[in-house]
Amino acid sequence: MNDKPDETITELRLISENAAETFGDLSGNQINWRPSETGWSVGQCFEHLIKSNELFFSKLDEIADGKHKHSLLESFSPLSGFFGGLLIKSLRKDERKFKAPTEKIVPPSEIDENIVEIFAAHQTELIGKIKRCETANWRKTKVTSPFLKLATYTLADGFQIIVEHERRHVRQAERVLREANFPK
Repeated sequence: MNDKPDETITELRLISENAAETFGDLSGNQINWRPSETGWSVGQCFEHLIKSNELFFSKLDEIADGKHKHSLLESFSPLSGFFGGLLIKSLRKDERKFKAPTEKIVPPSEIDENIVEIFAAHQTELIGKIKRCETANWRKTKVTSPFLKLATYTLADGFQIIVEHERRHVRQAERVLREANFPK
């Protein structure tokens, strides 16, 4: 488990660099090509990550500004460690598909062909918000999942969840590139 800002920031930068290297030269047609009716395109994977991460932004601002107060559930839930660990482990495995828990994070069908650059700018913004939270105690600060209001976890786990979620969808986008019918 990562509870050091520098390590989290390094991991996010590596994800961004990998995305630029792997997907940065794709055409708009390639960005939006879907392997099936229900499969996501490369662009949809990155749009989903942006939308998902943005749901944490107001909470991160609150923590950075010293305005975060633990809710009753965050203060007393004996399952915070369980939920954090469970989410991290499940995101590391690609065996099972997950349905997006809210329509807010489902990407549209057509994605801007510059999504990889948009994702890189988003990563810079996310890293800035993480840096602003450096003085918070990442192990003692608890947050509630924006997707499941009964799930709480530490800020350290929350950041690792973001990293693992990004890795999962980058792997998904890489699989799209390897599809036999992917446009060349």
